[in-house]
Amino acid sequence: MKNNPLPRLDKYPELKKELLPYCRLKRGEIWKDPFGKHKVGCFDATDDRDIKKILGTNKARLAIHDPPYNQVAFKEKELSEYIKWCKKWIEITNHYLSENASLYIWLGADQKRGFQPLPDFMIMMRSIKDFKAKSFITLRNQRGYGTQKNWMAVRQELLYYTKGNPYFCVQYTDIPKILKGYYKKVGGKVTENIKRGKSKNIRSGNVWVDIQQVFYRREENVSGCYTQKPIRALDRIVVASSKKGDLVIDFFAHSGTTLLACEHFKRTCYTIDIDPVFCEIAIRRLELFRNKRLLGWQNSNPFEDIFGPDNKLFKEYTTRQRTDYSQLSLF
Repeated sequence: MKNNPLPRLDKYPELKKELLPYCRLKRGEIWKDPFGKHKVGCFDATDDRDIKKILGTNKARLAIHDPPYNQVAFKEKELSEYIKWCKKWIEITNHYLSENASLYIWLGADQKRGFQPLPDFMIMMRSIKDFKAKSFITLRNQRGYGTQKNWMAVRQELLYYTKGNPYFCVQYTDIPKILKGYYKKVGGKVTENIKRGKSKNIRSGNVWVDIQQVFYRREENVSGCYTQKPIRALDRIVVASSKKGDLVIDFFAHSGTTLLACEHFKRTCYTIDIDPVFCEIAIRRLELFRNKRLLGWQNSNPFEDIFGPDNKLFKEYTTRQRTDYSQLSLF
């Protein structure tokens, strides 16, 4: 396995600047899929003029957004500002969704910061009358942040809203049914739940325990991307809430996972990111999947052609990382 990952790009903004010359997009530009399927735009999610450039008059059946909600976001915005910012891209999303559509939003609850921004975001969403709160999904990580004075944090929150009466296809997990019960008379004969079920496996509910989060040993890992979501989670959403050929939108491309899921399941994806580096990562990840059928770079990185073990830039930043970690360990 290769060992040349990018450091977290949120902690090394200087590195992002070094990578800019290798990005195909600048602010305000669009990459159009040479196969005529997807689009990636370097745009601001809160600027309706930007969104119009990439979407035009098209309407999507599904929107999947993963906005920044970590400490980086709150260093830049107070909570009230953050919620106002969210409302802007939610209203734009609403405009570009069809009458019957689904909206999924990954949004955390920081237990060290009064569980923000989740509750405030939920309250804000009540003011958007077109959307109906449908489900509060929890993705259960297999690894978490350990502590001796609190419960270990092992969850990621996913909000599901609907507009009108959208398509939904029930999904099943790989977990087999093992508990018998729930007896019911069908056709004059008493049967238990396992015999009545359409599948031998458990139906996916609003707690997902069968999906592993992304870490460096997994093929889908895209180092440098600090909020990457598992491809299986996006696969589940895309298949459940859209049909082949449908348009899916994502206003925070980051590692390009929504784009990849749409490519795999024959949907069209229009995605944007305000950062040219993440736009480039999304494009490169799609190209990697098409060329080699790989989901990511495992413990390497999207810019391995310029940021490899023998590269001066690589050596400089890996040395800095080790120094930063050693300093952190002193506190």
